[in-house]
Amino acid sequence: MQSMGMQVEELRDVNRIILQSPKREIIIEGASVSAINVQGQKIYQIAGGRAVERTPQSTQQTVPATIEKPAISIPEEDVLLVSQQANVSMDKARDTLIKCDGDLARAILMLQTS
Repeated sequence: MQSMGMQVEELRDVNRIILQSPKREIIIEGASVSAINVQGQKIYQIAGGRAVERTPQSTQQTVPATIEKPAISIPEEDVLLVSQQANVSMDKARDTLIKCDGDLARAILMLQTS
């Protein structure tokens, strides 16, 4: 890429990307961001991440106060499995699964190490 006059820099410290227009906001978290410099012009590339789209609360607000997380549905079989594997109550297993976005292994590890 350098032979074509392109320089790529990975921006590792970016946590959140916010795209705003008068009618909507798109908030992206956990994405990989690269800055590509081509002949003095910067191009930003966003890959992956979790996106939430919403209508702005006001036209003056530039940064959202909170990000709404889509509701997650946890199957009871998953709650039972986590409860048994981590030796915790069903309620604690369910709460941990919600915090872990339904990731069974992560929830079990979190409960076993706390």
